[in-house]
Amino acid sequence: MGKKGAETKSRLLAATGSLMESRGYFGTGLNQILEVSGAPRGSLYFHFPGGKDQIVAESLEQAGAEIAAIIDTAEAADAREYLTRLVTVLGDRLESSDWTKGCPVAGVALDAASSNDAVRQACSAVYRRWEEGLRRRLDEYGHPEPERLATAALALLEGGLILARAHRDRQPLLGIAATIRSLV
Repeated sequence: MGKKGAETKSRLLAATGSLMESRGYFGTGLNQILEVSGAPRGSLYFHFPGGKDQIVAESLEQAGAEIAAIIDTAEAADAREYLTRLVTVLGDRLESSDWTKGCPVAGVALDAASSNDAVRQACSAVYRRWEEGLRRRLDEYGHPEPERLATAALALLEGGLILARAHRDRQPLLGIAATIRSLV
């Protein structure tokens, strides 16, 4: 694939990720992806012959990598500060997007994972990557139960982001941060 093809594919994936995060699986159609990306229809089918499921899976992987990078690079003195830092960074991301970018996976998982196995597998892979990243980092900080805390922290973060997005308010995230501080 040449440079132009790679750029087109990248635009298609970015548009899909953005639309999925803000509108969910069923709220995002191929025509919307084409409109936002500015790509020609033929490019969509050239790069993603598997159609919507393929572009969704690849965009979830790409968007998941963005959050994984945050998980992998957040710096703190200890596990408590690390998890609190993640709440802050993800809250900043949500608020700066005018409350549209909470989690790139949650809406898709809620919309389609129960009826579309390819999408469910893509969501599961991203969540597992994040959970493993959290476990690894908590282990580095010396937490005695990194696996258990990683699962709980991910669930708290996801729930807090959903509530903050619904309320258009950081208050749920402040509550999550306080809860994390008391748990760790």
